[in-house]
Amino acid sequence: MIYIALDKLDIELLPHQYATVRKVIDELDGRAILADEVGLGKTIEAGMILKEYMDKGLVKKFLILVPASLGFQWTNEMVNKLKITDIFFNRKGLAWDYWDHQIASLDMAKRENNAQYLREIDFDMVIVDEAHRLKNRNTLNWKFVNSLKKKYCLLLTATPIQNNLEELYNLISILYPDLYNDLDDFKSRYVVGKHMVKNSGDLKEELEKVMIRNTHDDTGLEFPQRHIHQVVVNLTPEERKLYNRVTEYVKTEYRRRRAGKLSILNLLTYQREICSSSFALLQTLANTDYYSPTLFEIYELAKKIKINAKMKEVERILKEVDGQVIIFTEYRATQIYIARFLEKQGYSTILFNGGFSSSGKEWIKHIFQKQKDVLISTEAGSQGLNLQFCNVIINYDLPWNPMKVEQRIGRIHRLGQTKDVHIYNLATRYTIEEKILKLLYDKINLFEKIIGEMEDIIDPGEVKTLESDIMQIIGESETDTQLEEEFNKLRDKLVKNP
Repeated sequence: MIYIALDKLDIELLPHQYATVRKVIDELDGRAILADEVGLGKTIEAGMILKEYMDKGLVKKFLILVPASLGFQWTNEMVNKLKITDIFFNRKGLAWDYWDHQIASLDMAKRENNAQYLREIDFDMVIVDEAHRLKNRNTLNWKFVNSLKKKYCLLLTATPIQNNLEELYNLISILYPDLYNDLDDFKSRYVVGKHMVKNSGDLKEELEKVMIRNTHDDTGLEFPQRHIHQVVVNLTPEERKLYNRVTEYVKTEYRRRRAGKLSILNLLTYQREICSSSFALLQTLANTDYYSPTLFEIYELAKKIKINAKMKEVERILKEVDGQVIIFTEYRATQIYIARFLEKQGYSTILFNGGFSSSGKEWIKHIFQKQKDVLISTEAGSQGLNLQFCNVIINYDLPWNPMKVEQRIGRIHRLGQTKDVHIYNLATRYTIEEKILKLLYDKINLFEKIIGEMEDIIDPGEVKTLESDIMQIIGESETDTQLEEEFNKLRDKLVKNP
């Protein structure tokens, strides 16, 4: 087959990118999940596929849906690298039918006043970046993208599975709605019970017809090594007292709410916040509208804590490493606490969170690279920030989702990195965080059974050494079968036996 864009554009594609473009066009008919590991250039792959179809006259009208913070980045790639100059970044949702070539944020496009116009347009191609946001078919994200008229469609995500196989089915059904009769048909072929997988070999073979995944090893390039350091932290006596008091409250409140069929989700939040920092819990309690005597007692205990054990570990790590460091936390109160503590110790810090615009992201990146020692970011910084000049990440607290951890690591372990990268995962001993480590490990196993190998984000050896501690906490025997069953029921177990 003759390729027009591949031959005329002054872009030197890497071998894995070239092979991806050819396979999507020659074998997958322009409908595919591009699932390369983070940092391997999915944007360029998608752009080259789009450009090739445009140059052949097969795509005249297209829509690229991205997170709002990545709109300018995508526009820059399309204009400067792919020479698609007549492209419009539709930030305000205006004149949808005027522009043939558009980039828009998914959050803005799915609003009903915008969606009603977009559903009427016959798009030749729709591209969705960070497509794991479509994992749940009950969400407006999935329903909107699925409703768009589209001849060709590319879904970009390094993490097509985050929790269970149903998420993968939901992505596939956008591309090929007739591949399976329905979800029950898919489950009957590949799912046993709620979480277990059957016929994984058959599913992998089926996926080759709809998905392409390149790993760092597949590229043939020499990537720097990834070193995982699992740091288990012992709470201070004051933190332990606070954690135990929160745990007692959670147990009591759990039983009360279950009896009354009330939500228990914020109970898990209390425990996770105290594992992050006493200041995260303090902020939540300060903003609550309801105070029981127990909650007031917990609030007073949290107020008395001035330094957290995790912070001392961060201070130790910073003294051991060379160069700049990125610290990730899920909570803004923890973010502010870390910054204030480190500034007092003489470190120059800068914060990043969801309050910054696309241009603000680039400004943060520039200031961090030129002037600062430490970037402290919430989850908002795990996408769209390319920070290859840095090679150390500290995960101050860990999310439930291993793919979010991988997104974080992808900020530095990507094309252009020249040094080995070091990842420090902090977890507090005898708390809910140890269970999170085990949950991450189990989810990675599911991912690797279906999608393929995934680079380390946690140290499997360290997780194994924690299993006996975990089992003591939840009060079950250590047989492999029972261990698997307990963590398949993790949400309830975490609250009943924290």
